[in-house]
Amino acid sequence: MFETLQNSLASAIKTLRGKGKLTESNMREGLELVRQSLLEADVSLPVVKEFINKISEKALGEQVLRLLDPTEQLVKIVHGELVSLMGPVDHSLHLKKPLTILMLCGLQGSGKTTTCGKLGQLLVKRNLKPMLVAADLQRPAAIDQLEILGQSINVPVYADRTNKDPVQVCSDAAKKAVAQGIDVLILDTAGRLHIDEELMRQLQHIERKLQPDQVYFVVDAMTGQDAVNSAGAFNDALELDGVILTKLDGDARGGAALSVKHITGVPIKFIGTGEMTDALEEFHPDRMAGRILGMGDMLTLIEQAAEKLDQEAIAQQEERLRKGEFTLDDFRSQMNQAKRLGSFSKLLSFVPGMGQVSQMMGEANVDADGEMRRFGGIIDSMTPEEKRNPKVIDNNRRRRIAAGAGVQPNHVSDLIKAFLPMAEMMKAMSSMNTKERMNAMRQVQQMVQQNPAGNIQRQKGNTGKRLTADEKNKARKEREKEKKRREKEKRGG
Repeated sequence: MFETLQNSLASAIKTLRGKGKLTESNMREGLELVRQSLLEADVSLPVVKEFINKISEKALGEQVLRLLDPTEQLVKIVHGELVSLMGPVDHSLHLKKPLTILMLCGLQGSGKTTTCGKLGQLLVKRNLKPMLVAADLQRPAAIDQLEILGQSINVPVYADRTNKDPVQVCSDAAKKAVAQGIDVLILDTAGRLHIDEELMRQLQHIERKLQPDQVYFVVDAMTGQDAVNSAGAFNDALELDGVILTKLDGDARGGAALSVKHITGVPIKFIGTGEMTDALEEFHPDRMAGRILGMGDMLTLIEQAAEKLDQEAIAQQEERLRKGEFTLDDFRSQMNQAKRLGSFSKLLSFVPGMGQVSQMMGEANVDADGEMRRFGGIIDSMTPEEKRNPKVIDNNRRRRIAAGAGVQPNHVSDLIKAFLPMAEMMKAMSSMNTKERMNAMRQVQQMVQQNPAGNIQRQKGNTGKRLTADEKNKARKEREKEKKRREKEKRGG
């Protein structure tokens, strides 16, 4: 998400850094680039105007222009205004006894029904008893979809296929929920392809009759400015308490997230970041601003790791590391754990400074997730002995492993070359305390940031720069050394 805005803002700030000294004139040029970046990301024009005005007031002051590195101050100012634009946010669901009612509304196709399931699972994780209500009687498959979702997360669904009055369905569901000791009732209301009076009247009747504790507007972030306009219309009719942005993982622009809070005055409570029922996150403006500016979002990554990863398996790996053991099986296990958090490029976006690495990999047509899958296939084709000690893999073994994995022998060599130094590093880190490990990881990250595209260019052959004479001689000697080593292996020496 936010790739367009992130890349454009990075280019704008990079342009400013190229200046020998910042003046009011070239600062204004930089702010114009920021303005264009926001518009290209589909941020609403009134929002852009106010946003730029606030930044200008702070960025054009003498105090900023006199600083040794005013561009860093500009990043800080932009970050602060992004946080202000999208926040503050109250994540509380304002639960009350005996029953809390949450009403979801929005246009057809916005992801309301799926979001009901995601909210239900979120409540289950918080040790609450939710019930979903099929109050969308306009779309034929809506009841079936909600019942399937309810079964998948083990949450009851109230539906009445004979009743055509959604107000009565919701009222009956509330009575049944109280009788069954349900904590939270989630209403999945009807939508339309566009806003009309009949839809609004129906939603207003439900609101008056049920008096929900929270009314959330569910909106597809990929609809851009239409999302902002519909949010304003629903807020006028229903007095919304919050917004849930869906499909944010599929929108490279993300302008709706920056506009909807400003237009409606209603905070974004949650964001949908995938199709699975656990892909619903609390919206944190400060963290999102960090992602937009390429600062990463380690807090969210840590939270997701604690929630989604197998903590017992991690503890076992930690114990093996303490004993100085790190095999290809351990590497495979770590790859499988990481896949639970999303794609490799998504993980990079959470790490400070690594978003550009992900971008460079994309520009160089490097399929990182495909590489990880290929590595997994190669490891699966190895014997237990080879996984434990890949140094025993000779030419014959290499060809056998490659055939089993459906790859070329040189791909097996690439994996081993990548693994051996990693194994040594992991073993070395096993004796470190937490602080020492963090420092070691930070050094690796700094190396990548200094030349993130180096390895990618070499993998792509002529996409990289030409080698110097010294580099060619060094590469030739390394090849000859490797050839002699292999010949020695063949002789059994």
